[in-house]
Order: sequence, then structure tokens, then C-alpha cells
Amino acid sequence: MRKALNIIGAVLVFFGVVWFLQGINILPGSFMTGQIQWAVYGAVAIVVGLVLLVAARRLAGASRLPRDS
Repeated sequence: MRKALNIIGAVLVFFGVVWFLQGINILPGSFMTGQIQWAVYGAVAIVVGLVLLVAARRLAGASRLPRDS
């Protein structure tokens, strides 16, 4: 589960950054360039990706805690 959250989170952050930069017209070369809606979609993808990465890190920490029997 932790591995899947890390992968999905990282992919969302990566694509979010690309979409955001295209939306604010810094990264040219696509139909998304200069379209503010893609900047918004990118920002949302970045936030969701970061939340998933934090959740994966917390799961990793929780799995290292000793368990009561």
C-alpha cells in the first residue's frame, strides 16, 4: 500500500508541475500553454500528490511502531 501511494503521489506531483507551468505559460509547446484552467488543475494535482506522499510516510512510520500483543 505504501509503495503504491508513493508512486501515485510522485506521478501526480510531476504531472501537476508540468500542467501548472504550461498553464502559466512558462512551459510552451502544447494546447495547455497559457490556459489558466490547466494551472488550476496542476495545482490541485500537486496538492493531492503531496497529501498521498505524506500519507505514505505516515504509514511507514506506523508500521515501525511496536505492536501490543
